[in-house]
Amino acid sequence: MIHSSEYVLSDEPFVIRRTVRWSDCDPAGVVYTGQFSTYVLSAVSLFSDHMAGRAGKSLGQAHGVGTPCRGMSLDFIKTLWPGDEIDIECWIGEIRTRSYDIHCHACTLNGEPVFDARFSPICVRTDVRVATDIPPSLRAVLSRHARITPEFKEAQT
Repeated sequence: MIHSSEYVLSDEPFVIRRTVRWSDCDPAGVVYTGQFSTYVLSAVSLFSDHMAGRAGKSLGQAHGVGTPCRGMSLDFIKTLWPGDEIDIECWIGEIRTRSYDIHCHACTLNGEPVFDARFSPICVRTDVRVATDIPPSLRAVLSRHARITPEFKEAQT
């Protein structure tokens, strides 16, 4: 039997289950700090594919734009070891004029927080690679997956 180190656990809410591999760790068996970014990027990719649907294109391509990373933040909460399993929940946070936030919250299977991350793509024209407004069709998809976060509420007051 082949065991995957990562798979989509549920679509609503969108959750990825990941098993820590020995190759993710240093010789002492602790996950490399940089590996957490890989976990986030992989979760964002799977979530974006989910939002793109069966278009056979990336989320941005399906709506006529590129969506490179504008910024990313990561808050480390718990150490991980080989064989640990985590669930990473993804949702859309703030949707701005040209960029939006994908939030990722990881926790152990018994609910202990592991990390919180925010990945912020920006929409760019594909012909000249300059920022452009989020197309209405993409904004509609993002809105269906949006969740108001405490930080977003504070920014609005």
